[in-house]
Amino acid sequence: MDLGIAGRHAIVGASSAGLGFACAQSLAREGVHVVINGRDPQRLEDAATTLRAESSVTVDTVVGDIANPGTRAALVAMCAEPDILVTNNGGPPPGQFQQWGRDEWIAAVDANMLAPLLLIRDVIDGMVTRRFGRIINITSAMVTTPHAAMGLSSAARTGLTSAAKGLSREVAAANVTINNLLPERIDTGRQRQMAEFAVAIKGITLEEAYAEIAATIAAGRLGRPDEVGDACAFLCSAQAGFISGQNLHLDGGSYQGLF
Repeated sequence: MDLGIAGRHAIVGASSAGLGFACAQSLAREGVHVVINGRDPQRLEDAATTLRAESSVTVDTVVGDIANPGTRAALVAMCAEPDILVTNNGGPPPGQFQQWGRDEWIAAVDANMLAPLLLIRDVIDGMVTRRFGRIINITSAMVTTPHAAMGLSSAARTGLTSAAKGLSREVAAANVTINNLLPERIDTGRQRQMAEFAVAIKGITLEEAYAEIAATIAAGRLGRPDEVGDACAFLCSAQAGFISGQNLHLDGGSYQGLF
């Protein structure tokens, strides 16, 4: 299927590795010019080199954390008229509620709620004027199925989800859509972090931790990053203009709720 987005321009946050990179990769394969971002200059340049080798699109880079206002400004300066924005950022580590103080909560809100919302604010008016925009927030399955150990992440990302839902209704008539990807149990560095947390808490091996994780997934396996990237690309497509304000679970069929 031709997704109808070749020649479009995208900003993809936190995209030097993991799910952000997978989304940038899928978009680039569809002919979308991408601006990618990450905190590690070498890893970011390696990611850009890979994307350039795989496709003929323009790949620009911005070093920094999107929680930093300067990084957000640099992203928008690099791509002044983006058609697509994929917000993504590393989540706070798992832990215990009693261990989190004000600083931990504020850091989570800054990184996983306010940073994405402020990026959206910076680009959405132009999307409305040009009558095309696709905004994808990479959040977490914990938005709909909270877990105590992931409280920092789920709280901040639920706030993002709520604000994005309200905004989606305001811009839908201008062919601007806002959707959320809710990944869970995807085989990335973040999942390894969760496995290592289980090792520390339960006193099991890393292999046992991964086996326990796979056993909780209806599909019986971890998800692949490219599966998330391709879902992102479709939601950015011309064909997806009637899909907005939605949460798409990417969890191997494990979510037990109806909505």
